[in-house]
This record gives sequence, C-alpha cells and structure tokens, in this order.
Amino acid sequence: MSSTRTAARTTGVAVRAMLILTLVLGVAYTLLVTGIGQLLLPWQANGSPLPDDRGSSLIGQSFTDADGEALPEYFQSRPSAAGDGYDGAGSSGSNLGPENPDLVASIEERKAAIAEREGIDPSEVPADAVTASGSGLDPHISVAYALLQVPRIAEARGVPAQEVRDLVESRIQGRDLGFLGEERINVAELNLALDEREGE
Repeated sequence: MSSTRTAARTTGVAVRAMLILTLVLGVAYTLLVTGIGQLLLPWQANGSPLPDDRGSSLIGQSFTDADGEALPEYFQSRPSAAGDGYDGAGSSGSNLGPENPDLVASIEERKAAIAEREGIDPSEVPADAVTASGSGLDPHISVAYALLQVPRIAEARGVPAQEVRDLVESRIQGRDLGFLGEERINVAELNLALDEREGE
C-alpha cells in the first residue's frame, strides 16, 4: 500500500512539474521572446520581407523566364541546389566533392553560359557565379559578379552603365563584424532598387 502511494505521489509530482514547465518554458518564454522581437526588431522578427511581398531578403531567388533563361534586365543570383531552386523547405548544397565529374561539368557549362551572356572570357567568371552556396539559399553575390553584369543590364534597360554601377556600389554590404567573410550584394534588394529607380 505504501509503495502504491509513493508511486501515485511521484506520478503526481511529475505531471505537475511537466505542466508547470510547459507553461513557463513552452508558452510564457515563447510569448516573451516573440514580444521582445516584435518590439525591438520587427522587420527581422517577421522574416525580413521585401516590399510588395517579393520574398525575403534572407532567401535568394531566381530572375529567369518560364524556360529558365536569365532575364537580361536583372542581376542574376548564384546557382541554387535547394530543391527546385531557392526552396526554403529543401535547403542544401549539392554535396558533390570538388573533383566530382558531374560538378566539374556543371561548373564548366555554367561558366560558358555566363561568359556568352556577359560577353567575356570564361576565365573572368567569378566562382560564386557557377557554384551553389552550402544552404542553396544564399541571397548574395560577390561584388565582382555584380559588376560583371552591369553592361548587360545597362543595355537591356537603356540607361548609362555608370548609373547602374553607382547603384551596385551603393548596395555593397561590408564584411560581418568588419573582418568575417567578403563584401557582398543582396541580389533581390539590388533588383528591387533597379525597378524603383526606373519607376521614378
């Protein structure tokens, strides 16, 4: 009888502890952190959305037509290995080693296509233009890749190349903490700025 009471008491304590901890850590803590996020950093807390529901500034997107061909009036993103491309539910890299024949062939194919599109030698194509990021969702490209695309975009939009170059240079994001990573440019934000400038 005593051991039955002890077991019942222990079970009751465990159930009460679980309920209290669920309320404190699962509900109250979540509401507190969400409230702080909405109060102090609402844009970031809501997914860093771009204007007019054009996606998030944290997730890359493609700027291609229905056939997958690059739209000449837009800066192009780096390739994506996430699902069908920039699929947030399928985030991943290609997982192919640097000497994998399929990866090497894919890089050479992309390099040739970009060189032809931009009117340059394949050796001038930056690495980020032909390789996917580890997540497959990176919204950034290198400054070199952005500047490489300036002449094509200026011609497609009928604006001076210097105007497009100035816009690119105004959008350069520095290294994290001043020393981590490389300078980069968010492609979606840059293309949005292009459209806004044309609409002025």
